[in-house]
Amino acid sequence: MQISGKYTHSGLLLLRVGLGILYIFHGFPKLLGGPDVWEEYGEAIQFLGISAYPIFFGFLTAIAEVFGGVFLILGLFMKPILILLIITMVVATFHLIGEGNPYAIYSHPLKMVIVFMALLCIGPGKYSMDDKMNRNLNRNLMR
Repeated sequence: MQISGKYTHSGLLLLRVGLGILYIFHGFPKLLGGPDVWEEYGEAIQFLGISAYPIFFGFLTAIAEVFGGVFLILGLFMKPILILLIITMVVATFHLIGEGNPYAIYSHPLKMVIVFMALLCIGPGKYSMDDKMNRNLNRNLMR
């Protein structure tokens, strides 16, 4: 993958690490909150007509945010992680809109959908585990 710009890869690293840390701190209280907290967050998916297993879906939300943050920092498994985070933030956006919250409240997850979609298009950059694994794979295929 060819990205131009003197500091592009450093900028992508900074973006990934910054977002990763924020998402770890954002999701960790949810993860530690236990079933009552998981149920509260899992009920957000009801706007899709899914009302079964809110504890499970809330737990998945916490896992996606915490481990998504870790994988963002590492630049590892970026495509599946970004897709999970996009889904999580789309659900959060629609849930907040459905509750009648003002734009100032639902704009945060909406902005994150845009950022994660952009990262999905751009890729993690060369300072990432994905890039290192791809280079090793290509080197092994060339032998």
